[in-house]
Amino acid sequence: MSVKRNSAGLEAAKILLDIEAVNFRPEEPYVLTAGWASPVYIDCRKLISFPAERTRMMELAVETLKRDANFAAIDAVAGGETAGIPYSAWIAHALNKPMLYVRKKPKGFGRNAQIEGYMPEGSHVLLVEDLATDGGSKINFVNALRTAGATVSDVFVVFFYGAFPGALDTLEQAGVKMHYLAIWQDVLEVAEQRKAFSPEAIQGVKDFLADPIGWSAAHGGKGAD
Repeated sequence: MSVKRNSAGLEAAKILLDIEAVNFRPEEPYVLTAGWASPVYIDCRKLISFPAERTRMMELAVETLKRDANFAAIDAVAGGETAGIPYSAWIAHALNKPMLYVRKKPKGFGRNAQIEGYMPEGSHVLLVEDLATDGGSKINFVNALRTAGATVSDVFVVFFYGAFPGALDTLEQAGVKMHYLAIWQDVLEVAEQRKAFSPEAIQGVKDFLADPIGWSAAHGGKGAD
């Protein structure tokens, strides 16, 4: 898996640290939804409460999309339930595009809709989420949009773990490119410069990034398949 650092990554990392959305806890690891154990956790949802910081983060997002994504083709912006919804609203507003949101599963009554909002057949839709670990939930949302008649070639997240295997490969195999601002290496660099965490916590994160699969398996999470 080839993970590239974004030119906006350090600024995005600084914003996440400024709002205290970053947690380093190697002594008591987090177990993520995908089953991986991690000494680090990002709470991107905190950004909704900081107007200046979220405005700048969305400016960085739009700059990244204009540079790297199939930008001219975007007809609408869809947020994944639930964390992606505010981000998709902000990006849709910045781009003056329609906004949608995608349910994790059909709501089970009425039209049995999984896509909320108005989406003409054949619309080219950008999927937006807050973060990605191994990409699995993104595929579910992409498939839901495609089943409803959308074309989806790009996914955007504010933060990408960039550590666990298969995320980019899984999306590429589905014909989707993922765009992101910051990865853990960006956050680690800024945190180390600021001495935002103890030397022991910083070293714990370095150990994790050096061997995320082994670290996960040794700390109560899943390991190599």
